[in-house]
Amino acid sequence: LIAEADESDASFLHLQPMVAVVTNIEADHMDTYGGDFSRLLDTYVDFLHNLPFYGLAVMCIDDPAVRELIPRVGRQAITYGFSEDADVRAVDYHQHQGQSHFKVLRDGHAPLNVSLNLPGRHNVLNALAAVAVASDEGIEDDAIQRALNKFEGIGRRFEYHGECRVSGWSTETPDGVMVVDDYGHHPSEVDATIKAARQGWPDKRLVMAFQPHRYSRTRDLYEDFVNVLSQVDTLLLLEVYGAGETPISGADSRSLCRSIRQRGQLDPIYVSDTDALLEIIGDVLQPGDLLLTQGAGNVGQLAKRLTSEVFDCRKEAL
Repeated sequence: LIAEADESDASFLHLQPMVAVVTNIEADHMDTYGGDFSRLLDTYVDFLHNLPFYGLAVMCIDDPAVRELIPRVGRQAITYGFSEDADVRAVDYHQHQGQSHFKVLRDGHAPLNVSLNLPGRHNVLNALAAVAVASDEGIEDDAIQRALNKFEGIGRRFEYHGECRVSGWSTETPDGVMVVDDYGHHPSEVDATIKAARQGWPDKRLVMAFQPHRYSRTRDLYEDFVNVLSQVDTLLLLEVYGAGETPISGADSRSLCRSIRQRGQLDPIYVSDTDALLEIIGDVLQPGDLLLTQGAGNVGQLAKRLTSEVFDCRKEAL
């Protein structure tokens, strides 16, 4: 059984794993931890201490907070990452459009060449975690390599929806719009998605339709959101998806628009909801654009609605 553990409400403390993978630790869901990041770290240590004495902690040494925890684990630990001191390390990394190519180095194993059908360093890190666990479980390298090479990703994680033309564009228009949907809603996740898009398709204009998730997260990470969202070429900002929260003054999308605009790098477009976005998106997009629909709320249905209601699309491999 493989389970995704949830620190948002500290419910991962109820798990008793044999192997635990810690990918990264962010200052998110801080209401659960009284706004105290050190308390969040202590809770991760408690989670890792649920491992039996013969258990294994697999930890991303590239993440500063995770690296800080390693001496406190008290169990066998394997580290992974791009860092030179990682036990399972990626080298010779390069990305071509939607594929990541790299070599995995481990003690006691021959170098493992991997071609992953996902873009971005963050996906390479996830693959390294899988290699670390599989190697410890005794799975042969050729089986690991085949599994990674065949993995096509999961829904809403840089999910490709097709190369599309806005209805009404001339059939002679040489380039369509590449439509990608991603669930990431924390600034670090959004940043990773932007970097993957920029590295894979450096010549495309990057258009993002982003829906912040929760007023409390928008408030707590406000400046991080302003910095990250300012990196795209065109930004359509939907109103915050509250997820049951009461609106917080100054932590809404109109405020984000004003703050981003004040930086002088781009002029974001405020959009009240997905229906309103569908009405204007055709006037915003240009042939050759890469459109990212980003966030954890009902923006997840936007890419599907665009491809069925607004665009004429064809889907080919990235």
